[in-house]
Amino acid sequence: MRVQWALAPLAMAGLLAGCQRHEAEPYEEIRPVQSIVAGRSAGTVGARYSGEVVARYESRLGFRTAGKIAARLVEVGSAVKRGQPLMRLSPEQEVLQVVAAGADVDAARSRVAQARIDLQRTEALLARQFASRAELDQQKLALDQAEAQLRAALAQRQAQENQRGYTVLTADRDGVVTAITAEAGQVVAAGQSVVTLAADGDREVAISIPESRLDELRQARGMQVSVWAHPGRSWNGELRELAPGTDSVTRTYSARIAIRNADPQLLRLGMTASVLVSNVEGASAIRLPLTAILDRDGQRHVWIVDPKSSRVGLRQVALGSAEADSVLVASGLNGGETVVTAGVHMLQPGQRVKPPVAAAETADAAASSGGGK
Repeated sequence: MRVQWALAPLAMAGLLAGCQRHEAEPYEEIRPVQSIVAGRSAGTVGARYSGEVVARYESRLGFRTAGKIAARLVEVGSAVKRGQPLMRLSPEQEVLQVVAAGADVDAARSRVAQARIDLQRTEALLARQFASRAELDQQKLALDQAEAQLRAALAQRQAQENQRGYTVLTADRDGVVTAITAEAGQVVAAGQSVVTLAADGDREVAISIPESRLDELRQARGMQVSVWAHPGRSWNGELRELAPGTDSVTRTYSARIAIRNADPQLLRLGMTASVLVSNVEGASAIRLPLTAILDRDGQRHVWIVDPKSSRVGLRQVALGSAEADSVLVASGLNGGETVVTAGVHMLQPGQRVKPPVAAAETADAAASSGGGK
C-alpha cells in the first residue's frame, strides 16, 4: 500500500506534463455569406416611372346652347361611334324660336311682294306722266330694303334651326366614354363640359418626372413600356410631350410617352403602366445589388472571395447610376470575381467564409431581375 501511494503523485505529474505539451488549436470562425459572380453586360441602369395608359386624343364635349338635360343616352365605358347621340336637351324653347323665325320669313316675303307691286304701279304711272322719277327711285329703294330684310330673316331661321340641332350632343369621333359630369334634369350652360370621350387608336402613358431626370428623359435613346396586366410583354415608347412647368403640388413635370404599335385590346385605358428609361453609362458595365456595397471612410468597397482559399479581400470600386436595388460599377471590377452580396458589414480582411452559392446567379441574372425589361 505504501508503494502505491508513493507512485500516485508521479503518475499525476506525468499526466499534467502530457496536457501541457498538447495545446488546443485556435478556433477560426467561418462566416456564411451570399455572393454572386460579377459579369459584364450591355444593359444599363435606368429610371422606372409608373403611370397610366391614356388615349392620345381626349375630348371634353359640351352643348353649344344652354338648356335642361332631358336624357342621357350613354354610360361611362360605353363604346360610341362618330355622330352617335350622347345627351339631349329639352327642345321646347328652340322649337318656339324656329317657329318665330319662320314667321319673320313669311312677313319679309310679304313685304317684298308688296314692294314689287308698288314698283310696278309706279312704273305704269310714270309712263303716263302721273308719277315722278323720284317716286320711282323711292319704290326701288323700298324693294331693295324688303329683299335685304328677307335675306336676314332666312339667315335667322337657319340659325334657329341649327340651334335646335345643338340640343343633341353627338360624338365627334369613335371612342370610349370615360367620364360624365352632368345628369338628366340638370341645367347646363353653353360650352359646359358634360361628357369626356377618349378616342380609339393611339395610346400613351402619362407619367411624372422629377426635375433631376429631365435631361436624361430628353436624351434617352429608347424606352420600354410594360403593364401589370400583361407581365413579360413590353412595347417600345418615345417621348411625345413634356410639360414646360411643374405641377403646383407634386413639383414634377408631366410627360406623355407614345406607345408604338399599341393594341387597344391589350392596352386598355386606365391600366397601370411602367416606363423604363435607359440611362446609358457608356460601354458594358457590371451591375451589383446595393447590399454588396460597403462604405468606409467615404469610399465604396466590395468584398471579393478568393475561390481557392474562400477568404475575402476588400476592393475599392467606383459606382455609376443606381436604380431600385441595383447599381452599376463603373470601375474596380474586371468581371468574373465572386462578390459578397449579404453580410458585408460583418466581415474582416482575410476572413474565411462558407463556399459561395455559386454560380447560377450572375450579374446578368441580377440585371434581368433588377433592371426590369
